[in-house]
Amino acid sequence: MAYVISDACVSCGACAGECPTEAISAGDSKYVIDPEVCISCGVCAGTCPTEAIEAD
Repeated sequence: MAYVISDACVSCGACAGECPTEAISAGDSKYVIDPEVCISCGVCAGTCPTEAIEAD
C-alpha cells in the first residue's frame, strides 16, 4: 500500500530527501509519490512537518 501526499503539503521537500527509493518528486502544487516505486516504509510520513503524508 503506497503512501499519498494530501493537499496539506506545503512543498518543503523534507520528505523527498528522506525517501530511500526516490519515489517522491515535486508536482505542480505539491509533492507527489510514485506508487510504483514506493515501498511503504513510512519514512516520509515521519518526516513531514504538516502530517500531509498517509497510507493510501
